[in-house]
Amino acid sequence: MTSRSVILREKIEELIAVGALAPGQHLDETELAARFGVSRTPIRETLIQLSSMGLVVIRPRRGAVVAELGPHQLVEMFEVMSELEATCSRLAARRMTAADHVRLLAAHLACREARDASDPDAYYYKNEAFHEAIYAGSHNQFLLEQTRNLYRRLRPYRRLQLRVRDRVGASYEEHDGLVQAILSGDGDKAEQLTRSHVMIQGQRFADLMASLPQLAAGELVERGAAHGTQHAGAMQP
Repeated sequence: MTSRSVILREKIEELIAVGALAPGQHLDETELAARFGVSRTPIRETLIQLSSMGLVVIRPRRGAVVAELGPHQLVEMFEVMSELEATCSRLAARRMTAADHVRLLAAHLACREARDASDPDAYYYKNEAFHEAIYAGSHNQFLLEQTRNLYRRLRPYRRLQLRVRDRVGASYEEHDGLVQAILSGDGDKAEQLTRSHVMIQGQRFADLMASLPQLAAGELVERGAAHGTQHAGAMQP
């Protein structure tokens, strides 16, 4: 893909991740083309790419919509996500270099700063970087790619989780234990802690289900803000 098509895909992917393009929402090619200052052809190509990633569903003769995940599918996907990330953590505890440890600690510190600022959206992005440091620390490229792919599909829901009361603080404390396990080389403990950290069950699942209407509604405040700045961030044709 060209750098321009990558940028376009990432922009639309980000709108899906933050709920500005909500699950089930119709994706109008003409509207998106105007929004990003391009023709409909690159928009159509981007939607096909996003469809292959599971973020968009293309329906014959009816166009594309943002993919929706039902409760059962969400549980199944988080279950697989927890196993992939747990494996990354176990391998990272065994394989991380001194330089990897520095990057992990820097990402952990950035999460703490976002937590202290009581900013769940900032924490979300720092949290992504923290998990990415662990994926990379596994030194297994195939595992890294598979984990990233599933993470992308779950981004809107992982972000929504962090808006539940006290979840950011709890997430950081879970990170802290995981960092210590990785730094000490305890792969079994790192694996166990990660599995528990990522998996949604019990009250966490109930909280996520209760929050889903916010995501389905498209988080209108954010969508309005995105539309308000669309011309400033438009790509050149």
